[in-house]
Amino acid sequence: MTGSAAVPIAAITLVPGTSDGPAFVLQEPLSFWGGLDATTGEITDRWHPQSRAILAGHVLVMESGRGSSSGSSVLAEAIRRGTGPAGIVMLTRDAIVTVGAMIAVELYDVSCPVVLVAAADWPTLVTAKRLTLDAGSQRATLTVR
Repeated sequence: MTGSAAVPIAAITLVPGTSDGPAFVLQEPLSFWGGLDATTGEITDRWHPQSRAILAGHVLVMESGRGSSSGSSVLAEAIRRGTGPAGIVMLTRDAIVTVGAMIAVELYDVSCPVVLVAAADWPTLVTAKRLTLDAGSQRATLTVR
């Protein structure tokens, strides 16, 4: 991607909402249970290549999640505290991630939109500096900058 031209990408909404922030592309899947400190937003999995990075306020770009079902509660708590991602873009559906964001909306009234993108759009997303998510009830648009 050259220059600062905005590139729109269509997506499927898994959890509605809007967000904007710097993109954070995970190099490997992350388990939120044992892999993320909900009080700080830090990746604490010492074997993850991005260990010690902070997710707070970023739009997380991840191919897929990585178990444990308890990860939903960790993600929801991080979103509640403002230490979680501002939004999540996934290549593969992940119920644990989706449920965590849904819990944050239902229990805490804090939104972290989650969207699913097509494989053809993945190369553009992994080079993004900043992402804006506008996720309606079914369809979403990502703006890549």
